[in-house]
Amino acid sequence: MTDGNVIQTTDLHFRYDSDVVLENVNITVGPRDFVSIVGPNGGGKTTLLKLILGLLQPRHGSIRVFGLPPEKARQRVGYMPQYAQLDPHFPVSVQDVVLMGRLGIGSSIGPYRRADVDIAHRTLGEVGLAKFARRPFAALSGGQRQRVLISRALACEPDLLLLDEPTSNLDQAVQDDFYDLLRELSKRLTVILVSHDVGFVSTLVQTILCVNRTVSKHCASELSGKTISDLYGGDIAMVHHDHDHHHGHHHH
Repeated sequence: MTDGNVIQTTDLHFRYDSDVVLENVNITVGPRDFVSIVGPNGGGKTTLLKLILGLLQPRHGSIRVFGLPPEKARQRVGYMPQYAQLDPHFPVSVQDVVLMGRLGIGSSIGPYRRADVDIAHRTLGEVGLAKFARRPFAALSGGQRQRVLISRALACEPDLLLLDEPTSNLDQAVQDDFYDLLRELSKRLTVILVSHDVGFVSTLVQTILCVNRTVSKHCASELSGKTISDLYGGDIAMVHHDHDHHHGHHHH
């Protein structure tokens, strides 16, 4: 892992047909940062994620991931999509789900190699589910499934982990545990999380990217409820987490 920037954009513009979605985006994200991307629906959050993944190309300006065009850096990026719901009736084990994260890595075509299985077990250990490898994925709780899907994203041994709205269906205590896990992971890799509401808080992440046509970067500790409502021009519920007691208070 170099100490260069993980993501750097220069005068990035993106439009769909005639609709400008992102303009004048100049941001850098460094190694081992823990970032939340927030913003109103339609403000460009998903577009920014797709640009980082190399699924879209900027109309103007540039984006570099680990100093490379995004499509060339993709093997260093673990991605957990928004609706990563496998059919619950599909008879697949937890280990099988994690092994999907090894697809296309190395030269193996056909059966997984022993090394792949070892990595799958290690990443399950990292998310606290080492004992669950042989269980049916369908038998797990929602919070456990999310951890398995993170383990799948970690199985490609990435330096950058991208998560698209991972906590939308989880209750507060499970969300808190999930953020604790992400914070732990951010000690060794860069974690970027798209959040659908501002139910993230300054105590959770280090950096916040507010996306609303353009992107502004804030240090999480400086962001107050007032600044956020200024950026969005509206009421946003702030959730304050009390990590000692694992419960959230909603302030409107």
